[in-house]
Amino acid sequence: MSSQNDAQGAPAPLSHEQDEDDEIVTWWGLVIEGYHATHNGLMDEIADRTGLAPNSFDILIRLLRSPECRLPMTRLAKEAALSSGGFTKVADRLVAAGLIRREPCDTDRRVTYAALTDRGLVTAKEARKVCAQSLRTRLLDPLGHERALMLAEVMRTLRAVNRTD
Repeated sequence: MSSQNDAQGAPAPLSHEQDEDDEIVTWWGLVIEGYHATHNGLMDEIADRTGLAPNSFDILIRLLRSPECRLPMTRLAKEAALSSGGFTKVADRLVAAGLIRREPCDTDRRVTYAALTDRGLVTAKEARKVCAQSLRTRLLDPLGHERALMLAEVMRTLRAVNRTD
């Protein structure tokens, strides 16, 4: 983009289209900054109160919300947006901590499930409670129920229209 200056060397005023471009880029920046500030504070609080790193928390919550508290490991890795190797490291730590176990599939030897242990179930429920308490402070208190619901709907729409899988 070329910069144009007036006779005194001052930048030329922005066109209407440039104003709109700047505005939408600014809006997106605010979305990202707000998300990061909220997410980082939330994950820090969860880690401080439960000892769970963000990826471990994410995996335990996904298992908690799944039928029989288990999911195929490849699906869980994909949903958690982790590489196969990255997921294996997190899963190994969760197994070592007694929070999940690996279960073979009865009908397909290629499939292995990650499943919550009894200890993992207790930990996941505790972490969910901590998360909900923090979100009430970080999301509901400043936005209110209606605006928080609207935010969730907006993000659901953006996820649907921009999904690449």
